[in-house]
Amino acid sequence: MSNTQGAATKVVSGVAQAGVSDTKVPRTDRGRRTLRKLLDAAAEEFGEKGFHEASVSSITRRAGIALGSFYTYFDSKDALFRALVGDMSEKVRTSARSALSDGMGPLEIERAALAAFLRFAAEHKEIYRIIDEAEFVDPASYREHYETIAARIADRLRAGADKGEFRDGLGELEAWAIMGMNVFVGLRYIVWGGADMGPDEVAAGVNRLLAEGVLRR
Repeated sequence: MSNTQGAATKVVSGVAQAGVSDTKVPRTDRGRRTLRKLLDAAAEEFGEKGFHEASVSSITRRAGIALGSFYTYFDSKDALFRALVGDMSEKVRTSARSALSDGMGPLEIERAALAAFLRFAAEHKEIYRIIDEAEFVDPASYREHYETIAARIADRLRAGADKGEFRDGLGELEAWAIMGMNVFVGLRYIVWGGADMGPDEVAAGVNRLLAEGVLRR
């Protein structure tokens, strides 16, 4: 399989369970490329205008496809939005995963995963508006986005404990706390801007907090 075909195939993974019915999942490379264009255009449209002001006609214009072709893939703007949330969640996962290597220790994994997320957010600042709007447009997608991320962090914390680097008993509560910290440092230092620290510096600072805590030693 070529790189182009592989990339096209991956488009489906983040959206197949998030707004695209089985009959609308594209089965050809051309269809997957069109779906990718729609999702990318939707990210721009929703990111700039918000869900309620965005329109299907504007999204298809951005994507450079015919309005009628939209309904080959989605029943409505709502379905596209749900699919986009799933797609962005998958992109967050793959960006973090691609930054990890087998030789990393548990604490280094947390640093690398956060740095990768922050770099992704720097390139796709619209993710914050889109995910925030999902709380009201499609609460189930909003909740799934965060529950899935928290579950991955919890798994990493438990794996770190199994390796003897993290203390025992870490799990869901700590995972949600770490995720919340990651989300808001991304908002402050990456999305809002005006800070002297880039993704690597921010991730290193958060990692230091995880390692050392806040108590004077």
